[in-house]
Formats: sequence, C-alpha cells, structure tokens
Amino acid sequence: MPSLPPALRGPIFMVVATGSYVINDTFMKLATDGLPPYEVLFLRGVAAFLWGAPLLAIMGQARNVRLMADRRVLVRSCLELFAVLCYVVALANMPIADAIALGQVTPLLMLVGAALFFGERIGGRRAGLIALGFLGAIMVAQPTMAGISVFALLALGNAVFSAGRDLWGRSIDASVPGLIVAMSAVVVVIIGAGGAHLSSETWVMPGTRHLLLLAASGFFLVFGHFFIFTAYRSAATSTVAPFYYSFTVWAVISGLVVFGELPNLLAGAGILLVAGSGLAIVISDRRRQRLVATA
Repeated sequence: MPSLPPALRGPIFMVVATGSYVINDTFMKLATDGLPPYEVLFLRGVAAFLWGAPLLAIMGQARNVRLMADRRVLVRSCLELFAVLCYVVALANMPIADAIALGQVTPLLMLVGAALFFGERIGGRRAGLIALGFLGAIMVAQPTMAGISVFALLALGNAVFSAGRDLWGRSIDASVPGLIVAMSAVVVVIIGAGGAHLSSETWVMPGTRHLLLLAASGFFLVFGHFFIFTAYRSAATSTVAPFYYSFTVWAVISGLVVFGELPNLLAGAGILLVAGSGLAIVISDRRRQRLVATA
C-alpha cells in the first residue's frame, strides 16, 4: 500500500494484522469443539500452507522459497512456534480474559526491547499514551486472575515469545518478502504442532465442519503473519506497538458477533481508551513529521 502516508502505514497494517489473528482464533476456537488443541494447530497450519503456497506462485515469490530457510527467518518462525504452543495450552486451562490480559504485555516488552537493542526513543508523552492503551486493554479483558498457575506463566510466555518474534523480525533483511516470512512460520508451526500432537494427544477424525472452520482459520492466519511482520517493517516500533492493543477491540467484536457476548460499560470505556490513545499517537507522530519537514 505505497499510497498510504508513512505515519499511517504501520498502524493500519497492525490493526489489519490483529483483526486477521482474531478471525483466525475465532474459527480455531470453534474447531476445538471436538478436536484436541495441538491437532487443531496442526490442521490449521496445513490449511494455511495450502492457501499460502498458491499465493507465492501468483505473486511471483516461488523463486524465493529458499529464503524460508534463512537463519534469521527460521529463528523468528521458532519464536512464533513457542508463542503459539504456550498460548494454546494456557487458553485451554485458564479464563480467556486472563490470557488476553497477560497477552497485552507484548507491546510493552516490544518497546523496552526496541529501546535497549535499537536505541529507539519513546518519550514521556508517548509512554503515557501507551500506558493508557494498556489500561484500556485491561478494562476490556477484565481479568479475574483466578487462573494464576503454571498456565498463567505460559500465557505470559506467549507474550514474551511474541515480543521476541517481532523484535527479531526487524533484523531480517529488507529483501526478504513478507509472504516468505509468513510461510516460514506456517511450516515451522506445522512441524512443531504435529510433533506435540503425536507425543501428547490421540488423533480424532475431523468432520466436514471442522475442516471448513480450519480452512477459514488458515486463510486469515497467513494474512495475520504477513501484516504483523510488514507493520513492524513499515514504521518505528514505538509507533506501531501500541496498536497491538486493537486485538482486544477485535476480540470484543468477535465475542459479540459470533458468541453473543455484549461488552459491559467498563469494556466499552476500555475500547474508547484503546482507540483514543492509538489515535493520539498517530496525530502526534504526524505533527512531529510536519515540524521536521518545515524545519
């Protein structure tokens, strides 16, 4: 999307990425009704690969398939595998609100990592807006913390590995296409989830409903991987990371549309806080760019 203003490109890609991930998670959650979680992950990965492989050919990226084995790309894919394995086990054994709340640590970890490893300046105003976004996400999730256990630590592990994945992704050479990075993650998760399934679960024959749900889930997973990688490639971490909180907004929409769960007043206020803090960061960034341009 080269026509998008630079100040908007990264945030918009992040909002699209989180939306894609939530749609993917919604279909996957529906598919877990009757199938073990690692089998669901494996089948979702196969579906994502079947969607992504033709896209590689259509976009003329088949010649770059060898880059899926690039060391930096593989490390990012392995971090994605560890994150999703942690997330699935935590989600199956603790309240979903707690898992979501712990996942909101990811942007904060991203910003700390960007400051430590890439020398990015956050600034007091942006730090305050980020904190407001985090507060809004907690208001939406409304965790009870009834699930504090090893599973809560796994949910936190998902946030840590996700932050590591996205920080490491910045080290991947700009010549590596985003779809190649996304497909590498899909392949590594297929292998990892398949191994986890064989070692800990019994195969259950999926029905037509399961296969359709997982086909849809895999489709949106490919785009989630592609857009989250592209978002961090398109703008500074401090600009993009706060829009990770839009995950909670999409989750509320999914809960309302698919599961009939209406957000309460506190969640509604949290959504406005998440959206408002993100919008304020974009406006602040655009104003700063104009001042730099006219200086």
